[in-house]
Amino acid sequence: MDAQGVLTEAYGRLPDLVATAIDGLTPEQLRWTPQPGANSIGWLVWHLTRVQDHHLAELLDTEQVYLTGDWAARFGRKPDPSDTGYGHTAADVAAVVPESAQALTDYYQAVHDRTVDYLATLTDADLDRVVDRRWDPPVTLGVRLVSVYDDDAQHAGQAAYLRGLLP
Repeated sequence: MDAQGVLTEAYGRLPDLVATAIDGLTPEQLRWTPQPGANSIGWLVWHLTRVQDHHLAELLDTEQVYLTGDWAARFGRKPDPSDTGYGHTAADVAAVVPESAQALTDYYQAVHDRTVDYLATLTDADLDRVVDRRWDPPVTLGVRLVSVYDDDAQHAGQAAYLRGLLP
């Protein structure tokens, strides 16, 4: 298996992880937190999707899925391209109010589809291309894609764990 195949396999597992965490939950359950100030299931899935959407749009030099249609409104947000959840306060987390698990699923699937389409275009040589010089060492495309996957998998796991704590 080549690197592109490994990335496609890894990203291909994320939709099931997301679904396991949110399928069948009510809006209230999506907003539940185990204690004040903690992240909710809905915020975690919204955030992992926002980060993937943000980074992929940057790689493609195109608009984020979030800024098309009514995605932001479905989460009680304004369509701000920098609103990914990074640096959110407890009040910001509480202000992410998914209208339903389906809204999260639909948004994630739209971002996932774009990601898989992009991955299919990559060669091993593409993965060595530097995409972010703000870091030392500079970040390559391969490192960025692994980083996004890692972040997504961790947050999906956190959301699934929270689901197990639901009262």
